Amino acid sequence: GTMRRLLGGLPRRLPRRFRAGFSTRVHEESPPILERDPTLKRTGDVRYSDELITLDPTQIPDVPAYRVMDESGNLLHPQRNYGLSTDKLVEMYEIMGEVMVVDHVFMQAQRHGRISFYMQNTGEEAIQVGSAAALEDKDHVFAQYRELGVYLSRGFDMQQVAHQCFSNVHDFGKGRQMPIHLGASHLNLHTISSPLATQLPQAVGASYVLKRRGEGACVICYFGEGAASEGDFHAALNFASTMDCPVIFFCRNNGFAISTPTHEQYRGDGILSRAHGYGMAGIRVDGNDMIAVYEATKEAREYAVSENRPIIIEAMTYRRGHHSSSDDASAYRCDKELKWWQTNNDPVARVRMHLESLGAWDSDKEAELRQLHKKKVMKCLNAAEKAQKPPMSDLFNDVYAEMPPRLIRQKARLDEHLAKYPDDYKLGKFASEDVYKSSK
Repeated sequence: GTMRRLLGGLPRRLPRRFRAGFSTRVHEESPPILERDPTLKRTGDVRYSDELITLDPTQIPDVPAYRVMDESGNLLHPQRNYGLSTDKLVEMYEIMGEVMVVDHVFMQAQRHGRISFYMQNTGEEAIQVGSAAALEDKDHVFAQYRELGVYLSRGFDMQQVAHQCFSNVHDFGKGRQMPIHLGASHLNLHTISSPLATQLPQAVGASYVLKRRGEGACVICYFGEGAASEGDFHAALNFASTMDCPVIFFCRNNGFAISTPTHEQYRGDGILSRAHGYGMAGIRVDGNDMIAVYEATKEAREYAVSENRPIIIEAMTYRRGHHSSSDDASAYRCDKELKWWQTNNDPVARVRMHLESLGAWDSDKEAELRQLHKKKVMKCLNAAEKAQKPPMSDLFNDVYAEMPPRLIRQKARLDEHLAKYPDDYKLGKFASEDVYKSSK
């Protein structure tokens, strides 16, 4: 099959379309996979041999990454229908362009002290926009922190991005999160958490709920290859596999876990190789090829929903920006390496060149789009900066359905203190407690 490079070893048979192309790399003479039987002891599946066998990982062939376009935006199979119209490709490209402009403007805003923190997406735009396009609105998203394109693709407003980064009164999270830790319950976008890998077991739990409800939906959970070294990663995969959860584990393998390169992070054939150990299916895809990412995610979603089974996608890409505004990537990688990726394997440029080959894009449209995005982003940034901060009372709200006596006493003491020293706290920056009532 064109992209049925799903890793084998699943604990039950699959429909024919999902079995095609499965790898049986280690045991060529393995017995037929039995249908799941709750009374069957797993030790009964063990085969015995009088020959001592040592598994040598160097003898297991690497899994190739699926791609649709080359680095110049040329389709490898021009006659194939990938399910994306030209208009849809243009729409996706415009979101990629918006992500680029947001990165530039907000990073500069952080450097000027207007916001406290920011995380760039440069080099990973195809992963975000391509995967988001393959999802349905009823699917749930657990992001890590480098998925701005996913949020914009699902209808998260640019103005809300700015509100969140400024932690103002209009922020859905009421100013309680670090910048770029986005969330929107009405869009099934679960709020991003700072601690690494915590979203993985949470995503498994959410996917189990979706399965129990029979909603025909799945969860997609994004994480970097560095998060795969956390204990939560292994717990999540084991729970997802043994409890048959419809979840897509989407690994952005971008070469670095902050400053730690992949060759110091793990051994073996990347993160995808771990799928086999947990009895899961898996796909490796060129993360800089937006159409390939779309196809891989669409395939993974169909599998997860129809089979109620987890699946891993490992998208191979390169993080061109700093890890965050608190990082200096020049301390651990050279400019030559960075420029090579920018010149030879830019995910945005690949889509642009493809659209140009279709006659759907040109330099005039490119200049117009960049200018339009810049004006929009600057307008949102300035509006968010002028907005008031959430009311002081939000220090105590939303923890309990009804505020307990001890918090009532603490709030009363704070109110008394602020009334005594109002000039020391610039209280005019904060909205009143009635702000949420007036917005309803």
